[in-house]
Parts: sequence; C-alpha cells; structure tokens
Amino acid sequence: MSAGPTPPTGPVVGFDLDMTLIDTVPGFADVLRALGRELGVDFPVEQMTERLGPPLEHLLAGHLPEEQIGPAGDRFRALYPDHAITSVPALPGAHAALDAVRGHGGRVLVVTGKFTPNARLHLDHLDLRADRLEGWVWGVGKSEVLREEGAGVYVGDHVHDVEGAHAADALSVSVLTGGCTRSELLDAGTDVVLESLLEFPDWLDDHVRDGLGGLAG
Repeated sequence: MSAGPTPPTGPVVGFDLDMTLIDTVPGFADVLRALGRELGVDFPVEQMTERLGPPLEHLLAGHLPEEQIGPAGDRFRALYPDHAITSVPALPGAHAALDAVRGHGGRVLVVTGKFTPNARLHLDHLDLRADRLEGWVWGVGKSEVLREEGAGVYVGDHVHDVEGAHAADALSVSVLTGGCTRSELLDAGTDVVLESLLEFPDWLDDHVRDGLGGLAG
C-alpha cells in the first residue's frame, strides 16, 4: 500500500498572486484596452489598475451595462493569455520567498481570485513553483483551501487577503506592493506588514526560529 505524500516538516504558506507575487498591472491594462476596442468602450485603464484585487466583474461595473458585465468578463479572460502573460513580471523577492518556504521544509500554496488557467500560465512563464494552485477564490473564500492544507501563514497585498487569512486562523502577512496602504491593512487587522517580498525570507527565518512557523493546527 502506498504511504502517500510525505507531509511537510515546515510551514505551509499561502500566497496571493496579483500584486503579491506578480505585477499584473501592465498585462491587465493591455487586456482592458483590447476588450475596450472590441466593445467600443474607452475604459479608464489607469484608474482601473490602481487598486487591483477585487474580482474583475466588480471593476467592470459602472463602465458597462449590467447585462454586459458577465459576457465582458468571459471575453476578458479569453483575451488574457495573448495580452497579459509575457508582459507581467514577478515582483522583487517573489522567487526567493517561495524558496524560503521550501528551505524550511514547507509547502507553497498560491491561492488567488484569478481564473485558474490564466494563473497557471503566469506561474509557468515565470517559473514560480507552487505545490498547489487554487484559483477563483476571493476574500474569506480563500480560507477553505488554506484550512484544507493546514496553512499557518497567508501572504497578500489586499485587505480581503487579511480576511481570508483570519477566516482560516492563519497569520496574515501583508506586503505593500498592491493598492492598499499600510494603514488600511493594519485597520483590517493584518498581523505583519512588509514593504515587499524582499523582506519575507528574513521574516520567515525569525518566525520559524521563534517556534511559530510550523504547521497550523
């Protein structure tokens, strides 16, 4: 009988994708422009990409009639692979952050609101290796997979990432590379604020050394 996969000996850490591991702005903007050309709509692209994080349909609301939002979202996701993969870079420290988790014998989860096939394209293109990718989850909805995997830490850039972490009884680590300010994240109850993922490996070393970085209960 197979013994199954070896359980991790270190921390299980979840990461958001957009504006946490990758700078989605250039690709998202290009897809919005392509969608706008098809629909004959001049989207305020700069404004719409200032605070990425909410579901796409929320961003499209107010710019399209309600009955067009669903189909426009579907078309956006279809256009995405041709316009938003090669132009989107990993954020500074992203690879080192994932390596840091594995260096402590842990597992890496990527838990994102992005359409899963498009999220996978980003991970593959940038060689960001995750032990599990879960897409199409937002806010407290992220807690289900975090609990299922026993994640003790969830790293994100948005106040709703804080909600997802705490709903899973995980430590919320926030980075300032997205659209939310330090004050907004602290007001939302985040446990840790880092300027960027460049600070994450040292933080994780301290976290594990202090006996806080093992598997979540």
